[in-house]
Amino acid sequence: MSMISNALSGTLAAQAALNVTSQNIANLQTPGYTRQGILLRAAAPTGNSGYSPGNGVQTPQLIRFADAYKSQQLWESASTQGRHASVQTYLTQLERVMGDDVSTINGGLDDFYAALNAASVEPTSAPLRQQVIASAEALTVRFNSMNQVLANQRSAITQQRAAVLDQVNVLSAEIATLNGKIAGAGATGANPSALIDERDNRIDALAALVGLNVVDQADGSLSVSLKNGTPLVVGTTVGRLEVAAPLADGTPALTVHFAKETFTLASRGLGGQLGGLDDYQAKTLQPLAQSVSDMATGLTTLFNTQLAAGYALDGTAGKPLFQLDTSSVSALLTITPGLTAQDLAFSADPALPGNSANLLALIALKDQSVPIASLGTVQLGDAYTQLVSNLGTTSQQNQAALSVADTVRAYAKANWASTSGVNEDEEAVNLVQYQQMYQANMKVFSVANTLFDATLAILR
Repeated sequence: MSMISNALSGTLAAQAALNVTSQNIANLQTPGYTRQGILLRAAAPTGNSGYSPGNGVQTPQLIRFADAYKSQQLWESASTQGRHASVQTYLTQLERVMGDDVSTINGGLDDFYAALNAASVEPTSAPLRQQVIASAEALTVRFNSMNQVLANQRSAITQQRAAVLDQVNVLSAEIATLNGKIAGAGATGANPSALIDERDNRIDALAALVGLNVVDQADGSLSVSLKNGTPLVVGTTVGRLEVAAPLADGTPALTVHFAKETFTLASRGLGGQLGGLDDYQAKTLQPLAQSVSDMATGLTTLFNTQLAAGYALDGTAGKPLFQLDTSSVSALLTITPGLTAQDLAFSADPALPGNSANLLALIALKDQSVPIASLGTVQLGDAYTQLVSNLGTTSQQNQAALSVADTVRAYAKANWASTSGVNEDEEAVNLVQYQQMYQANMKVFSVANTLFDATLAILR
C-alpha cells in the first residue's frame, strides 16, 4: 500500500503543479499578474519501521513570487513619472503661446514704440497720432490674451486637481475593501494571490496620482499614507482628501478626513500628479501671471505719469492712455475710454502744439526699468524675454526629468517582471516536467496494481 499511497500523493502533487502552471500561462498577458508556484516537500515516514522511505510528497502551500522592495520601486517610479508628466502639457502650451512672434507682448511693445517714433516726425499729424492709439490698443489685446491663457490654465488645473482627488478617494476605498478581503482569505486558508494582485494594481494607479508610503501588516493588509505620514488607508479604514482653504501664507491646502480625525496639510511636495500640478501652479504659473500683471502695471504707470506731464493739441493737460484692472482676466489692460488722437499729450508746452519734447520723453521710457516680482527691476522688453527664457529652461528641465522618470519606470517594471512576471519558456518547461511527473506516478500505480494482482494469485 506504500507504493500506491506514494503514487497517489505524487499524482495529486503533479496535478496541483499543472494547475498552477496553467494559471500562470493563462495570465501571461495579464497586467500586474504575479506568477505562482507550488512548494513540494517530502512526507516523512510514520511509525518506527526502518524500512519505510517515506509517505510520498506533500504540497503544504502555493508560492507567490513577489518582492516587496521591487513593488515599492515600481510605485515610487509611478509617482515620479506622474509628477513630471502632469505638467508638461501646460509648459508646452505656454512655450508655444509666449514664443509666438505674432502674439507676443514684446512684439506689441515694438509696434507701439515704432508708432511713437513715427509720430515724432510730425507730432500734429492726426493719422500718426491715431496709429499710436491703435498700436497701444493692440498691445493691450496681447496683454489680455496672455492673461486669459494663464487664467485658463489656472482653471484647468483646478478642474484636474478635483478629478485627481476624486480618483485618489475612489482608489483608496477600493484598496481598503481589498484589504478586508485579503485578510479574510488569509484567515480561512484561501489563496489571496489574485486579490493581492488587484490591490497592488490599485496602489500603482494611486501612486501615479500622489506620493505614497506603503507598509505591510501582519494580517496581510497594507497601510497606505501620504509622504508626510498622513494616513489614507489602514486596514479597512479609509480616509478622504478634499480641497481646503489656503493656509495663512497663501499656500494651497488639502484636508484629510480619517476616522474621526481631520488633518490639514499644504498641497505642495505631495508627489504624483497632484504634487506636480500644485508645484507647477505655485512655482511657475502664479509667478508668471504676477509678472505679466507687474509688466502691465509698470507700463501703465510709466506712460500715464509721463503723459500727465505733457499737453494735448488744444493745450489741455495730458490724459492717461492706459487703464489697469488687475482683478480682471479679460481686461487687465485697456485704453482709456473716449481718448482721441488729439488728447495725446506729446507737447511739453501748452502754447506749442507741435512741440515733441514730451513725445521724445515717452519714447525714452523704453529704457526705463520697472519692478517685476520674479525678475527684480528690469526693462519691459527685457522682462518678457527673460520670462520666456525662464519658462523654456523650466520646460527643458521638466522634459529631461520626465525622460529620466520614464526610463526609471521602465526599469522598475522590468525589474518587477524579472521576479514576478510570467516567463513563457519557463512555464513551458514546467508544463512538460509536471506532465512527466504525473505520468511517472501513474506508472507507479500500474506497477503497484500488477504486484498486488500477482500477490493475490500466489495466495490463491
